Amino acid sequence: MHSPTIPLPLISRRDALIAGAVTAAAVSSASAPAAAAQPAPPAAAGPRAKLSLNVNGQTHSLDLDTRTTLLDALREHLHLPGTKKGCDHGQCGACTVIADGRRINSCLTLAVMHDGGQVTTIEGLGTPQNMHPLQAAFVKHDGYQCGYCTPGQICSAVAVLDEIKRGVPSHVSVDLTARPLLSAEELRERMSGNICRCGAYSNIVDAITEVAGSRA
Repeated sequence: MHSPTIPLPLISRRDALIAGAVTAAAVSSASAPAAAAQPAPPAAAGPRAKLSLNVNGQTHSLDLDTRTTLLDALREHLHLPGTKKGCDHGQCGACTVIADGRRINSCLTLAVMHDGGQVTTIEGLGTPQNMHPLQAAFVKHDGYQCGYCTPGQICSAVAVLDEIKRGVPSHVSVDLTARPLLSAEELRERMSGNICRCGAYSNIVDAITEVAGSRA
C-alpha cells in the first residue's frame, strides 16, 4: 500500500532571502553584547617635542605630539583655518603652503620637521582689504568657484611664478637649460597637483597668466 504523497510547502526566492536575513540579524544581535563588553584600548600618547615656527612673519612656540602634521599644527594649534584639509593624503593640494620658499602639501609633513622654519599660509599673502595680486586675479577671473581649494591653489600659484622666475624646469619643459616659458601648458603642468572639483581650471590659468604678465 502506497503512502499518500504529502505536498511540500512552496517558498519563493524572496521569502528565502528574507528568512536568511532575519537569521543573520538574530545571530549578530546575539553576539553584539559580547563584543561591546570588550572596548578598544585607548590610543597611547606619543612623545612630545617643543618647536618654533615662524608663520606669516610671526614666531610661535609649540609643544606638540611628534606625530602632528604641519597641517594640523596650523589649523588646530595656531588657529589658521585658511589652509584646508581635503584628502589628507597629499593628492588634492588643498593644504598647500609655502615652507622656506617651497610649496609643499602640509598634510604630508610633520610639524617637528620644520622647527625654526618659515611658513606662509593664505592668511600671510593678503587680506580682504589688501589682497595679493593673485587673490585679486582669482576674484576677477572667477577662479575660485566654491572656494575650498582656493587657498592651496593661490599658495601653489605664488610658488609656481617664483619657480619660473628662478628658471626651475617642469616635466613639459622642452629645454631644461633654458628659462621656462610662461605658457598655458607650463602652468597646467605645474598646477596639476592642485585639484579643483568645481572645474575652474581655465579661469585659474587665466588668473595666473594675468599676474605673470604684469610681472614680466
